[in-house]
Amino acid sequence: MSELTIGLGLPISGGWATPENLVRVAAEAEELGYASLWTLQRLLVGADQDLHPVYHSVLDPVAALAFAAARTSRIRLGIGVINLPFVPPAYLAKQAATLDVLSDGRLDLGLGVGWSPAEFTASGASTARRGPRTVEYVRVLHTLWADEVSRFEGEFYTVPPSRMLPKPVQRPGPPVLLGGGVPAALRRAGRIADGWISSSGADLTRLADDIALVRQGADEAGKDPAAVRVVVRGVVRVDGRDDRILSGSYDKIREDAAWLAGQGVTELFYDLNYDRAIGSPEADPAAGLDRALKIMDALRP
Repeated sequence: MSELTIGLGLPISGGWATPENLVRVAAEAEELGYASLWTLQRLLVGADQDLHPVYHSVLDPVAALAFAAARTSRIRLGIGVINLPFVPPAYLAKQAATLDVLSDGRLDLGLGVGWSPAEFTASGASTARRGPRTVEYVRVLHTLWADEVSRFEGEFYTVPPSRMLPKPVQRPGPPVLLGGGVPAALRRAGRIADGWISSSGADLTRLADDIALVRQGADEAGKDPAAVRVVVRGVVRVDGRDDRILSGSYDKIREDAAWLAGQGVTELFYDLNYDRAIGSPEADPAAGLDRALKIMDALRP
């Protein structure tokens, strides 16, 4: 069984995502011993899209983490995930390096390939060849973070000989985690990244198979499979159906967390944004915060 660290989703969505609540939750999580704070990205929701309420009102993930970084000192800060087709790699490299400097080296950067047609259209992004695009994207990030003079010439991205300063505090750069659920994406995460991060909709009952593919990719790249991080976004449903993972009583949720560790998960963060009484746009901010603080305390590491 791997040693499991426990993090928490920041107030990023819906009624409870206020400046006051974000600061309160970040400080409380650090005090309670949580290992990390996590955000998510949703640019927009198409008028004809029927999506979970958590996606209807979402703060920017980088700005929210910068806000939390200023009010904390030890807890790690994770983005899970930014969809790379929507942001040029040079721009994200600058944002991530800046956040890593301002947080004194506490950033974990999760990247996804996106899925919403509305967001692709609004961003002017292409859905073509997302696998090769991801490989190039990560290579561009690494040269801009690590090399004195960066240069890159690829199919999708070009960086002329350039200098980007300041460099991140973490060397050679913030850890990069890749999302994705199909076999090719899972192997790619093990092969080119520091680990894999699951989506909110991942089938956690088949997690062992997914992790095996991630570690297969690491092994094929000559990396230590056991060193690859496996981060799970835990959609917690307190008092929910007990036939679901991370749903039911507090004791049941803790048992499920231990079971996930046994499957090979190295990091789990409880994301309360998916609780409709907390992260829905219609949720009362004060009541949502009160519910979240009680859950945070009950599930403290």
